[in-house]
Amino acid sequence: MPKQLHVNLFEMNCVSHIIHGLWVHPDNNRHRFNDLEYWTELAKLLEQGTFDGIFIADVIGAYDEFRGGPETALREGMQIPSNDPLLIIPAMAAVTKNLGFGVTFSTTYEPPFAFARRMSTLDHLTKGRVGWNIVTSYLPNAARNFGLEKEISHDQRYQIADEYLDVLYKLWEGSWGDNAVVVDRENRVYTDPSKVRYINHVGENYKVAGPHLCQPSLQRTPLLFQATGSAAGIEFAGRHAEAIFTGGSSLVEVQTNIQAIRDKAQEHGRDPSSVKFFVPASVIVGRTDEEVEAKLKEYRELHSIDASLAHMQSPIDFTQYPRETKLRDLVAKGDQSWGLLRWVNSDETVGELIDKISFRQDRFFVAGTPEHVADTIERWLDEDGIDGINLIQYLSYGTAKDFIELVVPELRRRGRYREQYTEGETLRERFFGQGQARLPDNHFGARYRNPENLKQPAEALNLSPQKQEAVA
Repeated sequence: MPKQLHVNLFEMNCVSHIIHGLWVHPDNNRHRFNDLEYWTELAKLLEQGTFDGIFIADVIGAYDEFRGGPETALREGMQIPSNDPLLIIPAMAAVTKNLGFGVTFSTTYEPPFAFARRMSTLDHLTKGRVGWNIVTSYLPNAARNFGLEKEISHDQRYQIADEYLDVLYKLWEGSWGDNAVVVDRENRVYTDPSKVRYINHVGENYKVAGPHLCQPSLQRTPLLFQATGSAAGIEFAGRHAEAIFTGGSSLVEVQTNIQAIRDKAQEHGRDPSSVKFFVPASVIVGRTDEEVEAKLKEYRELHSIDASLAHMQSPIDFTQYPRETKLRDLVAKGDQSWGLLRWVNSDETVGELIDKISFRQDRFFVAGTPEHVADTIERWLDEDGIDGINLIQYLSYGTAKDFIELVVPELRRRGRYREQYTEGETLRERFFGQGQARLPDNHFGARYRNPENLKQPAEALNLSPQKQEAVA
């Protein structure tokens, strides 16, 4: 059978997430993000379209580099104001039976013990439909919000994250035995105390006694998402991630990114085919070419350059320069600020840069009729080797409705999209098959199912199979 497409709606609990400025469109519901009904209506719509889930992004700081402050982001509603993404999941779960939820949470600034309980609670309440998008946070303002003078370095954040996951696996996988909960009314025993363990983790960043406060949920460890592209991130993904949020500007770049992570997974003793790859996809679809062109024209006119530059944390206000100005004349060679715009060709002009960011049209952008969109998605699946998309929104709920009404039937006709959900499956089972509700046995976190491994120092267990053999 041909590979079927996995689809999450890409969301954030805010006004303007990725495509900026379109919140002013009269048909957009973004201003309703504070209302519970916005989220419950959206969840029911996505379940009608048999989406895999809703993927909720998050940041814990303001974008305040552009023009020297947060004013542009505030004026444009660009990811501020924003609300906690975890709190809306129970409401959406209550009005659905099958829709999954991928939620973003950072490992850098908040301790793991409380987060472990929150995620186990969500896994219970959703009956195993929750995933965690692991991030380490990157905004300087986020660091200041948690009492630091400046950001923790990129690679150090991943080192912290590695220990963070170690603590979580011990709590989720090791603290409670599979048959610890007995619910024996006759003998008045809910939990067998002999099968609940302290974890007694002592590491460089955390000291956690345990035991975990929650009884085992269906997945125990939620499905693990990660967005990455850096060397440290790829190393981390090879050890931990089950679904990768990635991308690339060309076929070669996408395939290279995918292969690098598969190689790392194998290096850590995992099945390299057990990792799923998602890309951020922009899909504008209409019944006719004329309808598509009308949408494109309208969206381009409403798109905000200011908000896009604020989102980029641009240290330069390119709107203040003539369009013919060469970018290399504005940014000195080797200037650190150029790193924030590394995907821009320094030989381009200011006008070309502004045109490029005026409207997102990268490798995973498609605009056309349902047939054209389906042709393009099939190419992404078969040539690029991706497994799914996080569907970027132009209008809420217009983007999702268009995809459900126009693209889904065409993909189904080609055998590329599920006809219905499998009742009762967890989110991990949806990606990897029935009977795979928990981490596979060859995943790093699974080793804590053996109580003896809770007693071992993390350094002894963090070695890949190849490194263990070399040490031996």
